[in-house]
Order: sequence, then C-alpha cells, then structure tokens
Amino acid sequence: MTTTKPSFASDYLEGAHPAIIQRLVETNLEQTVGYGLDPYSESAREKIRAACQAPNAEIRFLVGGTQANATCIDALLASYQGVVAADSGHINVHEAGAIEFGGHKVLSICGQDGKLSATSVDGYCTAWEMDDSHDHMVMPGMVYLSQPTEYGTLYSLAELTAIKGVCDRHHLRMYVDGARLAYALACPANDVSLADLARLCDAFYIGGTKCGALFGEAVVVPRPGTIPHFLTIIKQHGALLAKGRAAGIQFDTLFTDDLYLHIGETAIRAADRIRDTLQYGGAPLFIDSPTNQVFPIVADKDLAQLGSAFEYGFWEKRDDGRTTIRLATSWATIDEDVTTLLDALSHWMAEPARS
Repeated sequence: MTTTKPSFASDYLEGAHPAIIQRLVETNLEQTVGYGLDPYSESAREKIRAACQAPNAEIRFLVGGTQANATCIDALLASYQGVVAADSGHINVHEAGAIEFGGHKVLSICGQDGKLSATSVDGYCTAWEMDDSHDHMVMPGMVYLSQPTEYGTLYSLAELTAIKGVCDRHHLRMYVDGARLAYALACPANDVSLADLARLCDAFYIGGTKCGALFGEAVVVPRPGTIPHFLTIIKQHGALLAKGRAAGIQFDTLFTDDLYLHIGETAIRAADRIRDTLQYGGAPLFIDSPTNQVFPIVADKDLAQLGSAFEYGFWEKRDDGRTTIRLATSWATIDEDVTTLLDALSHWMAEPARS
C-alpha cells in the first residue's frame, strides 16, 4: 500500500539505493553459482575485509536482522549459556522470542539510555560466579550490544573497549547488532569505526536492510575459526540464501567508493532538522539520541491530529496521558517530506492547549 502522506514510521520503507537496483538489473541474466560462492559475493567480502581492516575475516550474507541475531547467537553459545542484553535491547523486546526459540535465554539487565555499561555487565557476571547455585542457572556466555542502540544512542569507543575488557575477564563473547550501523558511521557524534568493531568483537553484522539494500545483513567474524562450520550452521537455521549473489551484489555496491560510510548522512541531516525544531519549540523528547531516530512525547489527544499529516511509529504508552512516538529518517528521506513533517509539528507546538 502506497501512502499519500510522508511516513517516518520506520527506516526500511523504501526499496534500495539506485546504484544497487542498477547493478541487479545489469547482472540479472548472468549465471553464477549459489550460496554466496559467486564472484560478486567474494568481491563484497574482500571490500568489507578491507573496510574492517580484517584481512582474514569470515563474512556471510544473511537475509535479515532477526535471522542474523538468532543464527549468530546460537552458533556462538553452548547449550547451557545465555546472552546478556540491555532490557531495551532488540533481541529482548522486538524479536518475538527468537533467541529463546533457538534455546538460549536473554539475560536482560537494566540499561542506561539503551546501553549496557562495563560495570553492570561485570556486576551481573560476578554475581553469577559467586552464587553457589549457579550450576542450576543459565550461564552468561555473551554480551549483546547494538550500534546504534534501540533508542538511537551510540556507544563510544571507550565504552566498547571497557565492555570488551569485562568480556575477556569473564570469558564472554562480544557481539554487536549493526542493523542501523550506517547511521552510526555517518553521525558526527560517533567515534567507532568498522575496524574498531572488528578488533573488539567476536562477531558483528553490517546492516543492509535498513541502510540502503533491498534486504540483507553482512555477518563479520573477524578471526577465522571462531565459529567452526559456520556455513553449515547457517544452513541448519534455514538462513542460507540459494541465490546468494542477490545479497553479494548489494554489499559489493554498498562498499564501492565508500558508499556505506556516507549513505546514512541524509538520514542524520533530516533527523537533526526534526530534533532542532522540536527542541526550539520546547517539545519534550523521550531521549537525546544523535542518530536517525527521534522520540517526541505527545499528548494522546494530539495523536490523531499529527497522524493525519504524517505517519509515525508508536513507541511507548505513558501513564500521564501521553505517548512516546518514534520518527525515523532513512538514507532516502527527502527534504519535502521533512518540511511537511516540520510544518505539522510547528502547528502542534504552537497550540496553547498543547501539554
């Protein structure tokens, strides 16, 4: 269904970057081998290895974020282990129990602004180790992070380095969900590079679905042998794409001429315009996030009015007659749609009865 009003409900509403569509059309009738063994996928792997400064990394292309998370977490953990995540983490809130369905418990702990801290992870793991009954409990075996977080906030390099130190002390894997990684890389507040992630993580993925691709995520395992028989495990999870070149071509394009490093800039500029307008107008924000997601707090009585002008995403019903909504920009957001949104927000904020 095509919307007649601008939508800021999500960041994967459009198809794909025109350069990807062009490459797919140009190569459409070529015959290549399957399962990601084609030359386009290999070219994409080499470009990603170079961008990550990880020349020996194993790279696999999966279809979507939940599939990537469920497959990687299951592959990295023993049957008796669980994964530590912020209570707001995507795997704990918005993946329909996919991790538990795969046999691993999400061990949620309280986050701050959507982030875990080295102190909180260390405290959780230390408490487990000191508990005389821990053999009857799920053992923490991994820390799950996302960059950006579910709230659009960013981990700094110092924060990730500190968490990595805790992981090493407690023999935990460190895994980063990069569904919106392009928006982190394009954000001026970010100081974490692909090379940093490759150095610190046991595995992470580079998001394509939300970042200009039709679909697809590139899982990066920086040190070979970390996941023995990874291709077979992917197959067991129903995650092995037969026409693997469809994903390979997309990532080969995204990593040509640094497109992936810059594709999120449009989204950041648009989100900054929205944030600036809301802050200038005195509208309350749920959280101060610097990337492509903005979270205004709106009186319930005003939701229909705003919804008639633009589409937004529901985030959280509050106890005070207000609702937190989400406005997500993307690589394809156009200035005209942002202007329409800002006009509606300006009228809303100008109303004397607004609460």
